[in-house]
Amino acid sequence: MPAGESLGPMPPPDDRSQASQDVARAIIAGFDRRYRAFRAASAHARLSFEQGDWAGLREVSRQSTDAYDRQVRQTVEEIRERWPGVHAEADWPAIKVATIALLMNHQQPELAETFFNSVTARLLDRRYFHNEYLFWRPAVSTENIEGLQPTWRTYLPATHGLRACLKQMVVDLQLVSDWEDLERDLAAVVRAFLTVLPHPLEVQQGLQVQVLSSLFFRNRSATLVGQVLNGPDQIPFAVPIRKNSKNELYLDTVLLERAELGTLFSLARSYFLVDMEVPSAFVGFLRAIFPEKPPAELYTALGLHKQGKTLFYRQLFEHLRHSADQFVVAPGVRGMVMLVFTLPSFPYVFKLIRDHFEPPKDTDRAKVMEQYRFVKLHDRVGRMADTLEYSDVAFPISRFAPALLEELEQKASALLERDGDRLVIKHLYIERRMTPLDVALHGAGPEKTKALLFEYGQALRELASANVFPGDLLLKNFGVTRFGRVVFYDYDEISPLDECTFRFIPMPKDDEDAWRAEPSFFVGPNDIFPEEFPRFLFPDERLKAHFLAMHGDLCTPVFWRKKQEQLRAGLEDDVVPYLESRRFPHVHG
Repeated sequence: MPAGESLGPMPPPDDRSQASQDVARAIIAGFDRRYRAFRAASAHARLSFEQGDWAGLREVSRQSTDAYDRQVRQTVEEIRERWPGVHAEADWPAIKVATIALLMNHQQPELAETFFNSVTARLLDRRYFHNEYLFWRPAVSTENIEGLQPTWRTYLPATHGLRACLKQMVVDLQLVSDWEDLERDLAAVVRAFLTVLPHPLEVQQGLQVQVLSSLFFRNRSATLVGQVLNGPDQIPFAVPIRKNSKNELYLDTVLLERAELGTLFSLARSYFLVDMEVPSAFVGFLRAIFPEKPPAELYTALGLHKQGKTLFYRQLFEHLRHSADQFVVAPGVRGMVMLVFTLPSFPYVFKLIRDHFEPPKDTDRAKVMEQYRFVKLHDRVGRMADTLEYSDVAFPISRFAPALLEELEQKASALLERDGDRLVIKHLYIERRMTPLDVALHGAGPEKTKALLFEYGQALRELASANVFPGDLLLKNFGVTRFGRVVFYDYDEISPLDECTFRFIPMPKDDEDAWRAEPSFFVGPNDIFPEEFPRFLFPDERLKAHFLAMHGDLCTPVFWRKKQEQLRAGLEDDVVPYLESRRFPHVHG
């Protein structure tokens, strides 16, 4: 359709204005349906938690992660059917203006703007992706939006005492299950707070405890998040609430260190399910606790990952405007499936799927994309990096180092398009930058080496508990986060653990058998021989010895087969997002 053609046969001006308003209403109605479904999923998560239905909680989490795109598609189909000419650009400035008017008293305007962009991007050609048609910058403020219910509750320990306030917080949650021993748990929480409060405590005017009004549901926990304010002092905290075998509630621990809280909200974990009437108010509260975390990460952790993508995109291009360094090849060993580059001044890596894979890689682009989707929907247990997936991202060509640009055009040309002075990347994954484990181990001292190898083994164990086998266990495929955790980030060979076949290496039949370069026995496509791990993973004998001393059981089929038996019997390991030593003593019996 030629540029300038409108929503249908050219209507009178008043009718065109009405059509623009109708399209805007259809888009916002689509968003409202999406957000009602999001809140319904959070309510379902609460019900599943109260019933101890962990499989149901996992399923609602998975469905919620995938639901946004479904609603976008439905809204696009509705608009195309009702307004066949909507893919032209002439009316979109008016549609955007009409949308802004609808959002002035909306409780989730920033999310609705992102939904508008998602719908518009599917209706318009890419050459129209600019601020006149899309919300490149937010148009409606999220300041001081009021909901029907308060975002957080306030308690006054100077008046009622800390323990009484804590008890009232728990009562106000209105969980329907019985408690194992609430008084015991509250005493443990008070003792934990006393270890971080100054002695003697000087009570400032306005001493208060603030807690978010909705619980944060994920896996087998419902977590209460809040902060203690005492004058200028702030103590953030989180209290995971869990269930015992009798379906009774108990407080598992209280997390008071910022590093612990940062790990709790790590994007290497599944997103939380939280019932939020005004999500921007929740993010504002959390930003006071995590000033180092950008809003994009907080929205993502709260299950609003599309909003996280929007904010990250703005953050990236704002950074490009205020920096001058060039994109370069990311440090570390080159991958056989992905081309990875980075901007030294920006703490993320950018990943493209190569056009062709050299042997022994036996996969294709569609399969790799499916693997990344598998990780997005799976329980990442803090051991798999989350990824932001984008299409048609236009970068200034001048920001690419010549050597990187040449490599991209040679090895991923199918994903590239030159558009004037811009390089358009048609499909791109973005992850937070980590230090590759092999790089971190190089030159590390004895204690650091042992700590990293222990973390590496723990990552394999926890992934196995989540029914995940990484496939390619090479150290270069794991990274070390700023918190010192080892996280997996290369997904092209990942598979469910219960689909693998773990075998002992057969004994050779004779001397000739023993000296063969290739195995003389049949090896199936899913066969794995853990006894080979030390030889392939650790050419350095010192690293091999340390790993075997800590995790030698991972190098036999016995460990992996036992884990498979547990998974098939429905006996899942309970992996918590904090150290076992941080759990209250009564949790361990």
